[in-house]
Amino acid sequence: MILETKKVFFDEPLYLESGRVLKPYEVIYETYGTLNSDKSNVILVTHALSGSHHVAGTYEGDRKAGWWDGFIGDGKAVDTTKFFVICMNNIGSCFGSTSPMSINPATNKPYRLKFPVLTISDIVKAQVRVLKSLGITELHAVIGGSMGGMQALCYAVEYPTFAKHIFMLAATAYTRPWAIAYNKITIEAIRNDPDFKDGNYESEDIKENGLKGLALGRMAGHISYLSNDSMDMKFGRRYVEQDGLYELFGRFEVERYLEYNGYSFPKYFDPLSYLYIIKTMNIFNAARGSDTLADSLAKIKTKLHFYSFSGDLLFKPEEMEEIYEIMVANGQGDLVDYTMIESNYGHDAFLVELDKFDFMIKEILES
Repeated sequence: MILETKKVFFDEPLYLESGRVLKPYEVIYETYGTLNSDKSNVILVTHALSGSHHVAGTYEGDRKAGWWDGFIGDGKAVDTTKFFVICMNNIGSCFGSTSPMSINPATNKPYRLKFPVLTISDIVKAQVRVLKSLGITELHAVIGGSMGGMQALCYAVEYPTFAKHIFMLAATAYTRPWAIAYNKITIEAIRNDPDFKDGNYESEDIKENGLKGLALGRMAGHISYLSNDSMDMKFGRRYVEQDGLYELFGRFEVERYLEYNGYSFPKYFDPLSYLYIIKTMNIFNAARGSDTLADSLAKIKTKLHFYSFSGDLLFKPEEMEEIYEIMVANGQGDLVDYTMIESNYGHDAFLVELDKFDFMIKEILES
């Protein structure tokens, strides 16, 4: 598989939904496969909260492949011998695109808490500008799960003729109180950690020592990414062998799992980026700028393919089913199909249980 990483710099302003302006800014992205002569084989993959532009393949020395490597590559569901795949790191994230820790040209210091709040629309606008800078004016498909699914839906509503197919997995048209409540735990844990220093921490200190507030918030997040059944299957009531059952801080395996994922996370993910990204997710509403969600969805002209997962506790199946039903009621039934995939895994099923849906997406992409 041909894999390349590139970065594009923009000096022209990006006018944000908040009324603020981001200038200059840059976006890092990866490409996979070969662009055909008429640029008609482009598939954009949009990433979730903690994802990055490294969606597939490995670089020399990598311990892990890209986060959707089982789904994207030569001969896989998104076949990079046929399609040219692009994945960009969202602005606001901490893997190379402009973020809160980037230098503010007005002060020559990191933005930190002076970075503007971004919306999904802002992120997508920046992506479209990257695509057009590459001479790409239409997409064969956009594919995204969770926060990536929010971006996919945004393409359908705000750029209704830009892509032939939109695939939205494990996502929602607007973030509900359940998800916002989980995010609140993270926000408060980070803000009240003395080492956060009101956003004035040193990045190297966090990478070396971690940040307990972000670790605790990430633990809460992981609970929402799984489900009761997946926890039963994965951990049961197994106890850590080295810990005594009657030690006060002895741990069940599920506790060790949360500790490992929580405390390792701040070593590679920036706390301010995390705060800004969950704010972006919290305020996401596909009906913004329209009277109702039905009015907003009525703008869609491309083919939408929705996939929910029955055990998803974060963005429940009925949230995606609502979008489907509104479109049918709008008389747009010919533009949309909806599949609820039986899964006990939880929200992260779209990253893990690929064999339950990848063949469906492959068939549509290549039909």
